[in-house]
This record gives sequence, C-alpha cells and structure tokens, in this order.
Amino acid sequence: MDGLDTGYMIGLFPIILSYVPLTLTMAVTAMAGALVLASAQAIIRIFRLPVIDQLVALFISFFRGTPLLVQLFLFYYGLPRVVSALTSIDGVTAAIIGLTLHFSAYMAESIRAAILGVDRSQWEASEAIGMTRGQMLRRIILPQAARIAAPTLMNYFIDIIKSTSLAFTLGVTEMMGAAQKEAAGSFLYLEAFLVVAFIYWGMVEFFSFFQRQLEVRMQKAFVR
Repeated sequence: MDGLDTGYMIGLFPIILSYVPLTLTMAVTAMAGALVLASAQAIIRIFRLPVIDQLVALFISFFRGTPLLVQLFLFYYGLPRVVSALTSIDGVTAAIIGLTLHFSAYMAESIRAAILGVDRSQWEASEAIGMTRGQMLRRIILPQAARIAAPTLMNYFIDIIKSTSLAFTLGVTEMMGAAQKEAAGSFLYLEAFLVVAFIYWGMVEFFSFFQRQLEVRMQKAFVR
C-alpha cells in the first residue's frame, strides 16, 4: 500500500484555496437571501395571513422534506424544460438560489420560534403605546428575537458553507469541483479530498470561533 503523497497535498493547497472566495461568496449571498426570505415566512406564519400562510407552510414542508441535491437538480436541470427563462441561469446562480430556498425553510422555523420567544409583555406594551405591527416588529420584537436566533442562524451559515460543495454537481468549479478535477488528473483521490476536507474544516472552525465570540458579546450586552 502506497503512503500519502504529502508533496502533492502541499502543492494542492494553494490551488484549492484559490476557490475559497467563490465558496464564501455563494455562502454569504445564499445566507443573506435566506435570512430575508425566512423572516418574511416567519412573520406570515405568526400572523397567519389567509391563503399565504398555507402556501408558506407548503413551501416549508417541501424544502424541509426533500434532499438539497434533489432540489438543485430540479431547479437547474428540470425546471428549465418548462420555464424558458431559467435556461440562461448558470450553475453558480442556480446553486445560490437553491441554497437560499432550502435553508430559508429551516431558518423560517427558527426565526418564528425566536419571535414567539420574546416575552409577551413586550408585545402588549408595544400595542399599548399605539405601535403598528410593522413598528412593533422593527423596533421591539425583531431586535430581541435576533439575539435569541443568532446562534442557530450562525449554525445554518456553517451548514450553507459545507453545502456549497454540492455546487460541483451543477458544473461549478468551486473547492470540491477543483479537487475533483485535480484528482481525476492525478488519480490521487485520497490526497485531493483530504486537502479539501482540511480546508472546509478550517473554515468551519474559524466561523465556529466567531460564533462563540458573538454569543459572549451578545450575552454581555444583556447582563446587568
């Protein structure tokens, strides 16, 4: 049995690292879109807006109940057959949209729980001074809910980073795609995939450390 080709691995690190900006761009963009979409879904579910509430519930059920890879394939390979406008979408855009829709369904429930976790007296006090629903959410409820939901949302961001590895199935050359191509040329699959695994691991550890620091800072802000 041959040992690991460490020289090849060392030389491969700069190549794979050059694709980190693309991975982070996809992750950050998907996270931002998912956060906006999830917040809207959560508010609709809380106030139970007629018809829209049922549609949102169906949306959440579908995207939570089917694998992300299947959703990416449906969106990139399937829907363009019936929606001509989607034929011009490239793999990166399709991956971002797929990640946004998928994770918004999960984040919506977390945000809804965080909003409902705000003490009821805050809602009643806001109503008592004549605030509209929009003012109440924007000024009182959502800032408090953000503190409650922040750790969970950060975990979802880390999951999004790892899930960007599926973009290579849509023809996107990101970190996983680059590792696949390098391995196909050298036949050193173990070394190539170990390199990409170490890089993902390092990224996750970095953002996990950031998450812990953020939690400490947010807790200090509310300690009297």
